Amino acid sequence: MADRYLSFTATAPGRFLTRRLGLPQPAALRRWSPEYPDLDGGLLHLTAGPSTLDLAPVLARTGPGTRSPDPVAAVVLDATGVRDVDTLAEVHAALHPVVRSVAASGRVVVLGAPLDPDDHHQAAVQQALEGFTRSLGKEIGRGRTVNLVRLTDAAAAESTLRFLLSPRSAYVSGQVIDVGAGPVAEGPIDHHRPLAGRTALVTGAARGIGEAVAETLARDGARVVVLDVPRAEEDARRVAERLGGTALALDITAADAGERIAAALPGGLDVLIHNAGVTRDRRLVNMPADRWSCVLDVNLASVLRTTDALLAEGALRPGGRIVATASIAGLAGNAGQTNYGASKAGVAGLVRALAPRALAEHGVTVNAVAPGFIETRMTAAVPLFIREAGRRMNSLAQGGLPVDVAETTAWLAHPASGAVNGQVVRVCGQSLLGA
Repeated sequence: MADRYLSFTATAPGRFLTRRLGLPQPAALRRWSPEYPDLDGGLLHLTAGPSTLDLAPVLARTGPGTRSPDPVAAVVLDATGVRDVDTLAEVHAALHPVVRSVAASGRVVVLGAPLDPDDHHQAAVQQALEGFTRSLGKEIGRGRTVNLVRLTDAAAAESTLRFLLSPRSAYVSGQVIDVGAGPVAEGPIDHHRPLAGRTALVTGAARGIGEAVAETLARDGARVVVLDVPRAEEDARRVAERLGGTALALDITAADAGERIAAALPGGLDVLIHNAGVTRDRRLVNMPADRWSCVLDVNLASVLRTTDALLAEGALRPGGRIVATASIAGLAGNAGQTNYGASKAGVAGLVRALAPRALAEHGVTVNAVAPGFIETRMTAAVPLFIREAGRRMNSLAQGGLPVDVAETTAWLAHPASGAVNGQVVRVCGQSLLGA
């Protein structure tokens, strides 16, 4: 369903009226397309505190497409050397003069360091960067985003910076992403088709967000297996044929679903996307047991069983990626969704616990995306006032699109994203609900 308020605020009368009434003024977001693959404008590289990172080569490969200084499309502030309150002041000094010059739909990326458990001053000011980043994201406006990346190695963060400094991250803001010193992809990568030669399976891919994920992974070169329940087999085949992939009709809650997937893919799997999910909303006092168990079985138990089975079978090849779908409902809670919130918080717990072991034992990373209000057929059926509240209650003052979740998933699935592990990244326009 079209966002008529967003269209109205793009007109002169709409801008005048909303400004006078103090109403949200969302800006149309610039998303990736073949015609618009990069941000327009230049990149400012600033530093606060002493830094040992050699960012210049990475930024030369990942920044906006043009190097003209006007307009400023993106600002990268290296604050990894901030270790006390005095050097924290350099963050203000660096960004205060330039924030207004960042173009609409531009990017601000702050680079921080991991918190040092042996230096509480460093830990305090590096944690302060999180509050600073989230706050700036809520006030910067005009479709601009602000994110914090904690890292120790510039090269390991290349895929993350490439994503955050591009139109692909249009609906990702206010996030804190930890980039470790994970494995580096072997050989050169074609960043136009980074998944070429790889096989990706997407559950619940016959429509909605799952379909968008399948489309985006296929665009990036993957051979996509479109999995959905038998009753959606016709739609799954339609999607698969359009993408040059294959369809797999399977109830993901079946006890042997993992073994059946492995049998259907004798050559193995490189990317596993757990997208299938259901809602059965009702307040707890009115929720019968079957509505609880249905949601928990599809959204959490099937993810646990299938992941365990595929890892045990060795179906995920080294260098593989697992990306599960959580939700901000699982992070912040939502009335009428105790079952859904529990299932999605469980996904986040799975990711954080399994990620280090899966990487050490199988060479596979495990991450999650947590969508906020995304424009789908499901949200189009939400009552008008609730739908409008969902759209406006984020820093970008609008709903996201399925492709926003898909682009974030594709970044986590990228062969160069091996240093990104155990992360739960919200795709919510920096929702004003929850952290």
